[in-house]
Amino acid sequence: MTMSLDTDVLIIGAGMSGLGIAVQLVRKFGHRNFELIEKSNDVGGTWLANKYPGCGCDVASHFYSYSFALNPNWSQKYSMREEIQTYFRSIAEQYQIVPHIRFHSTVETALWDKTTATWLVTVKNQKTKEIRQRRCKILVSAVGALSVPKECEVAGAESFKGSLFHSAKWDHAFDWEDKEVVVLGNGCSATQFVPIMSADPSAVRKITQFSRQAQYLGERENPYYSSSFKFVMRYLPFAMRLYRFKIYADMEKDFAGFDIEGGKTTRDDLVKENKEYVMKTAPERYWDALIPKTTIGCKRKVLDTNYLACLHRDNVELVHDDPVEEIVEHGVRTRSGRQVKADAIVLATGFATHQVLFPMKIIGERGISLNEHWQSTSSGAAQAYLGTCVPSFPNLFILMGPNTVTGHLSVIYTVECQASSQPLPRIQHNPRD
Repeated sequence: MTMSLDTDVLIIGAGMSGLGIAVQLVRKFGHRNFELIEKSNDVGGTWLANKYPGCGCDVASHFYSYSFALNPNWSQKYSMREEIQTYFRSIAEQYQIVPHIRFHSTVETALWDKTTATWLVTVKNQKTKEIRQRRCKILVSAVGALSVPKECEVAGAESFKGSLFHSAKWDHAFDWEDKEVVVLGNGCSATQFVPIMSADPSAVRKITQFSRQAQYLGERENPYYSSSFKFVMRYLPFAMRLYRFKIYADMEKDFAGFDIEGGKTTRDDLVKENKEYVMKTAPERYWDALIPKTTIGCKRKVLDTNYLACLHRDNVELVHDDPVEEIVEHGVRTRSGRQVKADAIVLATGFATHQVLFPMKIIGERGISLNEHWQSTSSGAAQAYLGTCVPSFPNLFILMGPNTVTGHLSVIYTVECQASSQPLPRIQHNPRD
């Protein structure tokens, strides 16, 4: 039958993984007949969306970068958001990916059409509200695991008179100087912005942070690279590759701890190291709140960005044994009945990685959605072959799919492994632009 094909490959998301697979199509296949659908106004994904104070990466930049686009000019070992975002934008421009991106757009549905062996994708322009349909041979999901911030789950949020926002949707109109702020959560983002907000010269009057569970916090040294170091990285053959491999090897050795039986020694050593660091750095009154009771490796370890040291400040309070029960007009009320005044409430509660399996409806050859397919399995959990391909969803490839990201390495490394282990089906080269 006659079929009008709009593009060979349609990629959902122009963040790190979507941009990476688009570049690989160009590099490995010389193929440019693809489109990226991006909800924001630029590439970068989480590094574009997250603009909270102190936002940075806890993977060393020489490893948190594409293997095909090493950068000798990183300013420091663990770079900040602005530098990482600039890197991704430069890659998009270098490989001329930007003209292929449909910004301010989201995928509403994707339906497998078995009569034509194509995907029929409904795309909505979030500015004009225009609905379009795009037909493609191959559909790639690159939506990322950190794309949907958790909603506020505390009762009474609608009654709050101040500013209430998630760290991933930071309210830059809010001036925190000499204000009282409540923070809900103690994950990676909170440990980055709490030290910034509580430091002079424009410090908060008081920041009260409520945590439900202790995180494993590791020491992080973040030196700035000298001009001579950058010179070596740029001009000495293989120097940057060797440095990148050293970072990889240092991180990979922790993988031994994931083995339930054989990894006990590794886990015990990591627990001892983290406990000693907390006791050396944080106030003693908070040790119980900061030293986890859970097994290390169940949650991703957080690298300390001066968070433990900032707990010594008079304008910082950490509360772990009196959770917030209700948000009221001018603050929060805890389980004990304590009222904590707040000009703003910041949600550092993470992302909906389990509650929302997929933010759009992808319907396969059996007429059911991907979420429904996963929920119908014996475990009720998301599963995919090599974390990438799902039965009954032909020519659908999921980047950062189920069980691919262990938490001990760089997600860029993970996505590149996916791209290498699951080559895309052969597609005829028919460039349009």
